[in-house]
Amino acid sequence: MVADPDAALPAPAEHHSPHHRARVVDLQGKEHGTVALPLAFSSTVRPDLIRKAVDATRSHRRQPYGASPTAGLRHSVEWSGKGRGVARTPRLMDSMTGAQAPNTVGGRAAHPPKVERIWTKKINTKERRLAFASALAATRVVPLARARGHRLPEEARLPIVVADGVEKIETSREARDLLERLELWSDVERAHDGTHVRAGRGKRRNRMRRTPRGVLVVTSAPRRARGFRNLPGVEVVTAHRLDTEHLAPGGDPGRLTLFSHAAIETLRERLGEERA
Repeated sequence: MVADPDAALPAPAEHHSPHHRARVVDLQGKEHGTVALPLAFSSTVRPDLIRKAVDATRSHRRQPYGASPTAGLRHSVEWSGKGRGVARTPRLMDSMTGAQAPNTVGGRAAHPPKVERIWTKKINTKERRLAFASALAATRVVPLARARGHRLPEEARLPIVVADGVEKIETSREARDLLERLELWSDVERAHDGTHVRAGRGKRRNRMRRTPRGVLVVTSAPRRARGFRNLPGVEVVTAHRLDTEHLAPGGDPGRLTLFSHAAIETLRERLGEERA
């Protein structure tokens, strides 16, 4: 039996490595190479773990609140005593109008919220790490980004990795020029057009307007890519401070994310991986 001549040939290089690769584009929007992404980008997308991690993170920012100890008790009331053929409800002085009891108008709440309540939610360390890896992997999935409402080019390939020159952008004009070359400016316009007055009482609490989340720019160090900060919906975060909530606001994975090449290497070091 003659052996298959192709059987002895080595497999393509991409079959040896589980790492996905991403295109690296320059500030003109032209491709000039690829980079191997950290192994976390190849994880399975777990929306349940992502939502759990985001809920836990948000719970740590919740401020305890409770009713005043004297709320509903500021009445001049009396109880007439037993044997008079009326309910034992406290009543206003010289009146039959009930007050102060939980079953009366203006009375105290039976079980009001208390500041002693613990709002924080816990999550296992391994679950939190897996949720972060899953959120990173979701940044590669174009349908998830479109499901979040992001406006992408027809033949978009995610995530977007830009040369390190992106971290030197200091003005909004330069940031806009880059996003226009990458065909991502329409997503900034979506965030601008979607800004609206918040419904509910948040308007009274310094949260007048709500802006949709737009592009997330990840840098390798603080005070980089400062030109993106004033664009509607755009956030800038370092690779060391990047967390699941940045990648999946509200627990919905697939945020449109732009990494600098240096941020990818910094993220690789953070995850304890060797350079591929």
